[in-house]
Amino acid sequence: MLSRSANDLLWMSRQVERAENTARMLDVTYRLSMLPYRIMESGEKWAEPWAVPLVTSGLATGYYKANTELTAEKVIRYMVLDATNPFSIYSSLQAARENARGQRGALTSEMWESLNRTWLEMRNIDYGNITARGVSNFFDWVKNRSHLFRGVTFGTMLRDEAYSFIRLGTFIERADNTARILDVKYHTLLPSIGDVGGAVDYYQWGSLLRSVGAFESYRKIFRDQITPSRVAELLILRDDVPRSLHSSMNDLYEILQSLSDSDRHEPERLAGEIHAQLHYGRTEQIFKLGLHEYLMQFLDKIEALNTEINRHYLTLDYT
Repeated sequence: MLSRSANDLLWMSRQVERAENTARMLDVTYRLSMLPYRIMESGEKWAEPWAVPLVTSGLATGYYKANTELTAEKVIRYMVLDATNPFSIYSSLQAARENARGQRGALTSEMWESLNRTWLEMRNIDYGNITARGVSNFFDWVKNRSHLFRGVTFGTMLRDEAYSFIRLGTFIERADNTARILDVKYHTLLPSIGDVGGAVDYYQWGSLLRSVGAFESYRKIFRDQITPSRVAELLILRDDVPRSLHSSMNDLYEILQSLSDSDRHEPERLAGEIHAQLHYGRTEQIFKLGLHEYLMQFLDKIEALNTEINRHYLTLDYT
């Protein structure tokens, strides 16, 4: 298919997934903000949980260019409603809808109607609407609209190249997001000595798992206390957890195998290399290297994979 069509479809699905991921992070942050984020040490104030989604998304610099203080309302306005922020939920859904409009012939009518309705509703939402309906209820709406679009796509679309590029965008965005969330918890926002193993630390681990929809899965698999090594195992190495790195790479590798040919083999090879490291990896090896270093290497590899996908599929007009 034409590279422009592939690019539009890939980014349409990335932007829907990004809107959902942002809603997940902000919903967990909102709930966590009701609790002290960490135990105070001498001369300290409580750490501010609203910094977490900004750091995770790489938006802290942009936020502070427009704002001098960190508040729940300002972060929500910036990450949900700000049309000048290209990574806000508003901008993501707008861009997803525009990409879909350009490729309506490749979509089913139900896919278009689902995404178009989501955008029409989103553009009429302001901060007053969010607080009136309930902040968490709004984030649930965003997640449900993403689930609906993904379900309609799975249930109605022909399994052709267009479908493959839509799935490709979803799993690239999902893998990148999960790695960033993990790194922020383990590296950028480590708890104080007094928090480790305590109630505050427990709620932080629980919030991380909920932000990727994996809290119930953790309970079913491990059943007892939430620990760093088990969270890493769950969200990095297990392939039966939908938002884990291993699960995302399973799908990415499978999709690129189906798209690969003699002229476009490098994306498949690189995806296979990343997949093999996750498939045969061990938690002990990850922590021996250092979790932050491991996640940074993974993000570098995902970026390299994204570059190769762009070079081989989205730059030149193959037919």
